[in-house]
Amino acid sequence: MIKVLLVDDQNLIRQGLKALLELEPDLEIVGEAENGEQAINLSAQLQPDVILMDIRMPIMDGVAATREIQKRFVGIKILVLTTFDNDEYVTAALQNGAMGYLLKDTPSEELAVAIRAIYKGYSQLGPGIVKKLLTQFSTNAPTQSPPVPPSLAELTPREKEVLQLIATGANNKEIAQQLYISEGTVKNHVTNILNRLNLRDRTQAAIIANTFLDYLNQSK
Repeated sequence: MIKVLLVDDQNLIRQGLKALLELEPDLEIVGEAENGEQAINLSAQLQPDVILMDIRMPIMDGVAATREIQKRFVGIKILVLTTFDNDEYVTAALQNGAMGYLLKDTPSEELAVAIRAIYKGYSQLGPGIVKKLLTQFSTNAPTQSPPVPPSLAELTPREKEVLQLIATGANNKEIAQQLYISEGTVKNHVTNILNRLNLRDRTQAAIIANTFLDYLNQSK
């Protein structure tokens, strides 16, 4: 059972999330907090596995709470769930230890999948968030293209296709549909890609794909 703590200053939002997520047999809502300070206190008491964290809240916002929780509690993973896709919020949340950033219009079934992925240690970013990060990366990147890493050249043609789709923000199900393969096969490809390129998560994979997009297009 995955223990989940809900953190949002709007009671109606918390109740809605609780009602939806409690329909999932492997998710347990162990507590609710209406600001970052309460989230820290409840983290100590309840030791949740995953926290759904809002960004803009009174007393202490989600970014500050994320930073403190990551400092104090080993093993608690944070998934930001907010209405704001502001570049500064996204960057600050991820830099302070959040493993995912989704918007509140994310369908409940996708949110449940994201919670499970976060629990297992995989980052989760909404498609629009991935594009923002890649745009920011491209803006700050040097104008001269870096040399292609040998490990990237060792990927199979199918793995290169999967890598390119990861860069678009596609999840495993969407990749499977586009390539006409099973989700299990996609998962295996993603694992191989991360291992071969020595990457931590899909976000890093997306950045690599964006950096060497011309090479990937030419080497299909």
